[in-house]
Amino acid sequence: MTHDLSHNLCNSFDEVVAREGTQSLKFDGRFATFGTHDVMPMWVADMDFAVPEAITKALQARANHPVYGYSIAPESLYESLIDWLLAKHDWQVKREWIVLTPGVVPSLNLVVAALTAENAGVIVQPPVYFPFFSAVTNQNRRLIENPLVLHDGDTNHAHYAMDVEHLDACAKDATLLMLCSPHNPVGRVWSQGELLQILAIAQKHDLIVLSDEIHADLVYANAQHHLLSRLALESEKLISDESHRIITAVSPSKTFNIPGLGLSALIIPNAAHRQAIQSQLNKMGVSVANPFNLVAFEAAYREGDEWLNALMAYLQNTCDEAIEFIQTHLPAINVIRPQGTYLLWLDCRKLKLDHAALNHFFIQEAKLGLSPGSMFGRGGEGFMRMNIGTPKANVMAALLRLKAGLAMKSVAT
Repeated sequence: MTHDLSHNLCNSFDEVVAREGTQSLKFDGRFATFGTHDVMPMWVADMDFAVPEAITKALQARANHPVYGYSIAPESLYESLIDWLLAKHDWQVKREWIVLTPGVVPSLNLVVAALTAENAGVIVQPPVYFPFFSAVTNQNRRLIENPLVLHDGDTNHAHYAMDVEHLDACAKDATLLMLCSPHNPVGRVWSQGELLQILAIAQKHDLIVLSDEIHADLVYANAQHHLLSRLALESEKLISDESHRIITAVSPSKTFNIPGLGLSALIIPNAAHRQAIQSQLNKMGVSVANPFNLVAFEAAYREGDEWLNALMAYLQNTCDEAIEFIQTHLPAINVIRPQGTYLLWLDCRKLKLDHAALNHFFIQEAKLGLSPGSMFGRGGEGFMRMNIGTPKANVMAALLRLKAGLAMKSVAT
């Protein structure tokens, strides 16, 4: 029965769900972003797949009640998250550690505002998800960059690593490190050894670490995700329960394709940090819960496991075929094989195009709407981020467009 269910779920990922006219940022926002409707949209990091049936049923059941008033999170919602983290990541989270927030991006801003002072140093590791930068600058904090290092950039085995020595130097003048784990856009799933080095630096410099782990459940078979806070709690020599300085951002939004519903959680073992963040949240007057995001959040964590297993098998197959096509047919493009996320990081530097020319090529000649690498800060120039969270036929059609665009460019030059 389980095998048949997984097979059917995999088949469903091939179905094209029309998103035009649904106020989709990815589809209906194409003209505002690219200046044309005539691009295949593979930019915004949501997926084109129908959500697990359990989520749809839960939303429909709630919609059938005709009053949509102010809402509070039931204890069963917290239990669903606690049970998920224990089952999937072997992390026993205490109920009092959890603070619900209106999304991970607001959480980044919230933590910076609550736990750092004006002009305090905040470390980010570019190229990285661009709201990391604005979360620092919006709060008038000092941006400290610890760029990732690309190894073997001209081979099929390219991978990114942290510059740990430089991170240690940066930490001398910082209050907070914002870690992206797994990393968006480069797709790295940090090893246990790398994360233990971060914990050692955090302890040495009394550094708070905000670990954005929104992609924690989107990890391929060649990697294993380690929750930083769990490692910290287990590593008594590095950090104690009372002085815990790791804050974890989690959400079902990326995993189960419900980011538009806007509900996430911060897991904060340190009571003083938790109080400061809750106080900041109260000052902002932000409403976290609504009748629909509550039921979707809980249904995802309660009943989404089979769907997620099928999704990861499908994404693995798509990723493998896409990379094989790029390596075989697109010699001008190097691709960084992701260990996690549904994002491909394309190295286009062999084209020798500046930022504007590279964007023009993808939009006007390849007819593709991707995220330009320059959005992700230092080290992103010459790269493009491609979202493969869509039926595989769309991904392969996009790569054929890219192949045709490159062929035209070669003829023109």
